Amino acid sequence: DGKPLGAVNILGIRSKTNITKAVLSEISPKLMAVGCFCIGTNQVDCVAACKKGIPVFNAPYANTRSVAELVICEVIALSRKLCDQTTGVHQGVWSKSANGCFEVRGKSIGIVGYGHIGSQVGVLAEMLGMNVSFYDHVPKLPMGNNKSVPTLDELLASCDFITCHVPETPETTHMIGKQQLALMKKGSYLLNLSRGTVVVIEELVAALKSGQLAGAAVDVYPEEPEGNCKNFVTPLQKMPNVILTPHVGGSTFEAQKNIGSEVAFALRKFVVSGGTTGSVNFPIVEPPQEIGSAHRLINIHKNVPGVLRDVNRIISDLGGNIRRQMLSTDESIGYLVIDIDQDVSLDVHEKLAVAPFTISGRVVETAQSTVTTPVIPIKGSCLPTTVTAET
Repeated sequence: DGKPLGAVNILGIRSKTNITKAVLSEISPKLMAVGCFCIGTNQVDCVAACKKGIPVFNAPYANTRSVAELVICEVIALSRKLCDQTTGVHQGVWSKSANGCFEVRGKSIGIVGYGHIGSQVGVLAEMLGMNVSFYDHVPKLPMGNNKSVPTLDELLASCDFITCHVPETPETTHMIGKQQLALMKKGSYLLNLSRGTVVVIEELVAALKSGQLAGAAVDVYPEEPEGNCKNFVTPLQKMPNVILTPHVGGSTFEAQKNIGSEVAFALRKFVVSGGTTGSVNFPIVEPPQEIGSAHRLINIHKNVPGVLRDVNRIISDLGGNIRRQMLSTDESIGYLVIDIDQDVSLDVHEKLAVAPFTISGRVVETAQSTVTTPVIPIKGSCLPTTVTAET
């Protein structure tokens, strides 16, 4: 609606909205947090946001089941050439044949990335009678009879189906290319429902044409349209036994509902109590939501020596009593939550506002159903913000 970002306190975005360092530099210090109503946070410069004292929240678990179910659906569809068969009948072609069609029971599936989604895929695949192996760059506890393998190469060479569930990082970019596809079993299948940069599409096309792979399912692409369109192009189009979907792994009613509630819950908790659990770029502090008759001071500061000493000295000089204090830091910032007596909270807040280490801060004052949170930037005056919430 044309409202400038500098006028908002909480910013909610989806996966196609980019919050870059340049965008963050134009945002007013009134912005308290960013909520990504999606799974990934690649569209946000999380490092720059952290340095400005802005936590970024997402919903990492919300679409787990939806994606895992689609993977299992596509494993079965590929093994039965289901999409080619249904397209043929729609076109009037009756081609009944068992050639190249198999049950998935007893077949092996290899999972690249054994996180929330990968482990759920393993559980569902095992229920179908598949032999499940996985590779992850960090040790993970196997679910059920799932088995870990020490290297990606070993996983690729030993499985009938390979499915990718890794984030987009420099290490996972082009993770599956010519060399890796050549290691896969001849006649095997590749599924990618993770990130579009993980698989080199041109090399996947070559592997399909040569018969090295018997099929593939792709839900993500190196470049995707900003919105719905009718002119999307990929080299994988019109290839036999290749399932192409428009990034719909998490596009179910349940997943979208979960995303909305998870992110909204995290944002509300941060505003009301200062809790940062679930943030992808911020020190984690989880203070009790009930603060009784105290006021809660939240101070975001540069991670430099002596901050806690100076904060406590300010409180002591003003005669304040600290009821609770929680501090967590990362390499660039510190996140401090202090419950203190009401009669000195605003005075302490104002003193901290001009401290050289302060990035931003606010006071959480519980009074019935309204939480008043004055937000103080590193330079400038107090910017009052009222957030209504149940307390």
